[in-house]
Amino acid sequence: MAAKKTAKTPPVSAPVEPTTPAKPSAKKAAKTVGKETPAAANKAVAKKATPKAMAKPSLDAIARAAYLIYRRRVEQGLPGNSHGDWLEAERQFSEKG
Repeated sequence: MAAKKTAKTPPVSAPVEPTTPAKPSAKKAAKTVGKETPAAANKAVAKKATPKAMAKPSLDAIARAAYLIYRRRVEQGLPGNSHGDWLEAERQFSEKG
């Protein structure tokens, strides 16, 4: 004959009070105190960047300027080539910055 199974009741314990979330340990809190938010870090990097690095023109901007130099050169009947027009455009941008 099979043994009879009896239902076990859990032991009765004292009522549990709601707990508050644990505060981070002192070590963990010390690590997070000096950290900056990503937005603050980006602002700090922007302040450190030199104006020359920030003012670097795109290749499209240089190409447009070289084209305008070419057009002016052709209209005036001056000698030259596309390479010289490009270098002149780069020089103009470097003088602005």
